[in-house]
Amino acid sequence: MEVNMKQLTFDEHGLIPAIVQDAETGNVLTLAYMNEASILKTIQTNETWFFSRKRQELWNKGETSGNKQQVKKITFDCDTDALLIQVKPLGPACHTGADTCFHQVLHEQEAVTTDVIHTIARKIKARRQQPVEGSYTTYLFHEGIDKVLKKIGEEASEVIIGAKNTSKKEVTWEISDLIYHNLVLMELLDVRIEDLKKELHSRHIQKEGHANE
Repeated sequence: MEVNMKQLTFDEHGLIPAIVQDAETGNVLTLAYMNEASILKTIQTNETWFFSRKRQELWNKGETSGNKQQVKKITFDCDTDALLIQVKPLGPACHTGADTCFHQVLHEQEAVTTDVIHTIARKIKARRQQPVEGSYTTYLFHEGIDKVLKKIGEEASEVIIGAKNTSKKEVTWEISDLIYHNLVLMELLDVRIEDLKKELHSRHIQKEGHANE
């Protein structure tokens, strides 16, 4: 693939900052620097390559740890001097073992819940792999799919009742219950959140784009 580097504005050292983002959750994983060579290596290998300002050499994320990042999309900002790289991480992004390098809080006005659905899905998977006595999720997996389907039916009915009562609080509560039980079902049937996103994108975003052509 031919890339026009003239579209980008590098600094006096031939570098450009690159924000790496989890394409599935939206979490910012790290900030690194790239030069022309690392950009080309990234595109050629579909893995993130950066330029180490300390060592003055290219480095491949996860080359030694195995925590590589599969590149999904690269965009640049309106000033052409910063990159956004959306990836599928194959392990923690931070050398500390944390999922993201941005895990230390300097200030927080309120809890950020961007990836709460993914976090719950991971916890559900963990309960399936490592059952915990007394856990409701463990109980559902023990009872099996028929129990889960029954709960989904019950929760869907309660959403309808809440809506008929025009109660925002009640509907919010019941939809949250419904989502949780659907996540359990998805785990049972090996349906990923990403599968839903792709289906919704195909139905609503791509279709809309074609309609405007």
